[in-house]
Amino acid sequence: MTREDSEFVFAPLGGLGEIGMNAALYGFGPTRGRKWLMVDCGLAFPGPDLPGIDLIMPDLSFVEKIGRDLVGLVITHAHEDHIGAVASLWPRLRCKVYATKFSAGLFEMRRLGEPGAPNVTIVPVRAGETIDLAPFHVEFIAVAHSIPDSCALAIRTPAGLVVHTGDWKIDPEPRVGSCTDAARLRALGDEGVTALICDSTNILREGESFSESDVAKTLRHLVADAQGRVVVTTFSSNIARIRAVAEAAQACGRTVVVAGRAMDRAIQVARECGYLDGLPGFHALDLFPTLPRDKVVAIATGSQGEPRAALARVADEEHPIIKLAPGDRVIFSSRTIPGNERNVNHVINGLCDQGVEIVTDRDHLVHCSGHPRRGEVTLLYDWVRPRSAVPAHGEAHHLSEHAAFAKARGVAHVVGARNGDLVLLAPGAPSVIGKVPAGRLYKDGDALISADDGAVRERLQLGFAGIVSIALAIDKSGELCGDPDVLLSGLPKRGRSGEDIGDVVDEAIFSAFDNLPRQKRRDPDATSTAVERAVRAAVNSVWGKKPRVHVLVVAV
Repeated sequence: MTREDSEFVFAPLGGLGEIGMNAALYGFGPTRGRKWLMVDCGLAFPGPDLPGIDLIMPDLSFVEKIGRDLVGLVITHAHEDHIGAVASLWPRLRCKVYATKFSAGLFEMRRLGEPGAPNVTIVPVRAGETIDLAPFHVEFIAVAHSIPDSCALAIRTPAGLVVHTGDWKIDPEPRVGSCTDAARLRALGDEGVTALICDSTNILREGESFSESDVAKTLRHLVADAQGRVVVTTFSSNIARIRAVAEAAQACGRTVVVAGRAMDRAIQVARECGYLDGLPGFHALDLFPTLPRDKVVAIATGSQGEPRAALARVADEEHPIIKLAPGDRVIFSSRTIPGNERNVNHVINGLCDQGVEIVTDRDHLVHCSGHPRRGEVTLLYDWVRPRSAVPAHGEAHHLSEHAAFAKARGVAHVVGARNGDLVLLAPGAPSVIGKVPAGRLYKDGDALISADDGAVRERLQLGFAGIVSIALAIDKSGELCGDPDVLLSGLPKRGRSGEDIGDVVDEAIFSAFDNLPRQKRRDPDATSTAVERAVRAAVNSVWGKKPRVHVLVVAV
């Protein structure tokens, strides 16, 4: 097989058609002899349509199939939607993992907090470094983002060069971490970029993102202006924001305390990496109630309304240490991730009921995105000048808008790919040439289940119409032994005209049983089916909904 027979391909397993759960494969070689490189292995968070599900992860069945040809897993940065599934899914990969120091440190801290998590060894890399994972040469390029040590990737093969941006923005003053390496990206453009796989999160927004330095100025003013206690909640991984809060507190003589394990972990890793150098140590939460109200700032978890996070417990007046009062100020230095609005509003309303002043990004510049707006994406395309583009990291609207944007920038080939598409990048004209297995796994307690497991579908039905459980005992002559045992869960007590639902169920059971021929009564399956159908129909006739009905027939 010659080099000319080899293809350079891209296969997204998550993140194209959704925001979150980022995972992608790059392949190089002949059709039956490709080597593969995996980039990121993230998760997504479930909405109300997935009751009982804790996390959503990419289905890696295809990666398991080509496992012997997987040369490694490269992580662009340590946000959960890029690294969060590694601990759960690495046993299916068993490959080396490469990540920058902060990403590796934060992953290890999270792993140690998960009982039974595998011992994943991460090979540390630095921005500017190139690693050889033959046939891939992967260069890590510093980019600004809302977490330190973020990198874009330049992935080289004999068939061409791909720039995979990961999450990025252009921030001239990120305050923590690196600026986006514009000079290196221009040099790659001069070298010749076969394809650009680019973040689409903010492609719908004109202009350029605000800088972390702008947010820091606002936070400094808001902390200095506060009369009472100040609590700031933000993403625990946003070390630049944490540093800005700490500097604001220091400037006006306030002591910083930290509330929340995720925040503690991120701060510990940030200190080890030097990102909080020059700041005094933060204090344990026990100090909070002992300090004068105008001399304390708490940095707390819970910006997304997570029910057990520190701020949610404060809002519910259940936190053992933090108690707020009228005149105190809570700053949400974050954005609400779509799907979390209800939980965040619950927290805000609880704080308002306590007389606490709430500050959000609707009031002041207390948050900025870590993703590029159109103006920044324009600059990137001007620097890189790709021959082809595959919009990534976005829902269908984002990807479609990004595709139109790339065409307007004069990109010769724009491929509108989705999860599971196999995209030919080189040689020849880029296009979708096939499919690979792709889907979702659900973290359900301690179990990982497939999306078609059926458990979630049944829970939705139970949540909609409840369940009726019935136990019958039948003797050898086909007669009932005693009364049926009936349990109703999730049904109203009365129907539309005041009917007692319990009486309706009892009447349906006896009517169905009496109308069965004696021979069929001796058949547990036939009896179960008849009673189930009768009860569902009877309840539906007075309620307008059909519950789940489980019937157990015991022959005695």
